Amino acid sequence: MDALQLLQQRNSASKLAEPAPSESEMADVFAAAARAPDHARLRPWRFRVIEGDARARLGELYADAAKRRNPTLGEADLQRFRRQPLRAPMILVVSALVQAHPKVPKIEQLLSAGCAAHASLLALEAMGYAAIWRTGDHAFDPQVMAGLGMQENEEVIGFLYVGSRDGAAKPLPAVAPNEFVEKWTGL
Repeated sequence: MDALQLLQQRNSASKLAEPAPSESEMADVFAAAARAPDHARLRPWRFRVIEGDARARLGELYADAAKRRNPTLGEADLQRFRRQPLRAPMILVVSALVQAHPKVPKIEQLLSAGCAAHASLLALEAMGYAAIWRTGDHAFDPQVMAGLGMQENEEVIGFLYVGSRDGAAKPLPAVAPNEFVEKWTGL
């Protein structure tokens, strides 16, 4: 698959199975992520790799945080939160470590980390793996962030659930460029 075809055909996989990429394959993924646009070379992106039993511990963190957000949650809801990280053999928590800089505003650093996450998705797809980018309440929960060891100036960009595609890729509708592109000719 050439690069343009990869960019035009990549899509998220909602069902993921073993195997996940190996450590050496992930080194290639992270090398791709490191090529994200990065004004002033701040390298604001951070990746936490969660595999194996650590996924169950993440599920406990999700359930505890959800219970704190909503004390009326029942056991069925808490079990659903506990199972969420088990939907994939690997999770990459992508975050932005935002640094004060006179020429690089916060938004640029967040977007740079988002580009690193997207580069990771593309690299995984190019290697024959699949992923889905998730956020939700956990991405913005201070208890989850603290449990992940994040710093005060760090924000979750997304949880990338990674593995091998389980089933066929979902068909995506074609989007005509005229639906989101316009030519500006001046005032």
